[in-house]
Amino acid sequence: MTKIMSNTFSKIYIQLVFGVKHRQGLISESWSEELRMYITGIVQNKGHKMLAIGTMPDHIHIFIQFKPHMSISGLVREIKKSSTEMINKKQLSKFKFQWQEGYGAFSYNKEDISHVCEYIENQKEHHRSISFKEEYVSILNEFCIDYKEEYLFDWVA
Repeated sequence: MTKIMSNTFSKIYIQLVFGVKHRQGLISESWSEELRMYITGIVQNKGHKMLAIGTMPDHIHIFIQFKPHMSISGLVREIKKSSTEMINKKQLSKFKFQWQEGYGAFSYNKEDISHVCEYIENQKEHHRSISFKEEYVSILNEFCIDYKEEYLFDWVA
């Protein structure tokens, strides 16, 4: 009798979105590529596949094929902790860098991959007509997520 090994099979596509503390525009174009490469390394070293990553001065979008061997919150915690340490150690920002508490995690179908990747890659163009707050609230509404305005990110007036 042959013993059958059980395996875990999954295709989970997650977009992560989070902002710089107090929504400060601290992510400079001069080092944003280094940040994207660093975060891509974290994601891949944790066994996930990076599909797209886009930075704006005050927030980031990360789209991954997620492997369920760890929690989403654990991955986000590692990305935030390690990238904050790297930015501050290398003194890339003129000011102390921190990510805000909290994040958005949104799941997508296989058919949505190219659309989401294109959306993330075109962040600069997209944000010419819409603020991060408007974008984030729009995503929450699109996914029918109930929220209270006071519990969203720390928005700077």
